[in-house]
Amino acid sequence: MYVDLPKKLYYSIGEVAKAFGVKTSLIRFWDNEFEVLKPKKNNKGNRRFTPDDIKNLKLIYKLVKEQGYTLDGAKTYIKEKKGKSLTNIEIISKLESIKHKLLKIKSNI
Repeated sequence: MYVDLPKKLYYSIGEVAKAFGVKTSLIRFWDNEFEVLKPKKNNKGNRRFTPDDIKNLKLIYKLVKEQGYTLDGAKTYIKEKKGKSLTNIEIISKLESIKHKLLKIKSNI
């Protein structure tokens, strides 16, 4: 899953939902369900997601939406891999990003 977000310190929930192609309510639900998501909240209570949160959301999205894990299965997977490198998922994500950039270059030629 390639997510097209500009390089920033914080992302709003609307930006994140749009980048993932889901509703903001799903992002809020995942925030409540998964301990690895720890978005900062401003005085109004608005969530501000960091690049680490985006990385974790990519993992959750991949597990739940693309690979068909249940929420409990995804939580277990993340807990087992916590502290260990998630190399396969990270490598796939980087390759998808490279593919997207190459396709963009190809369309400009």
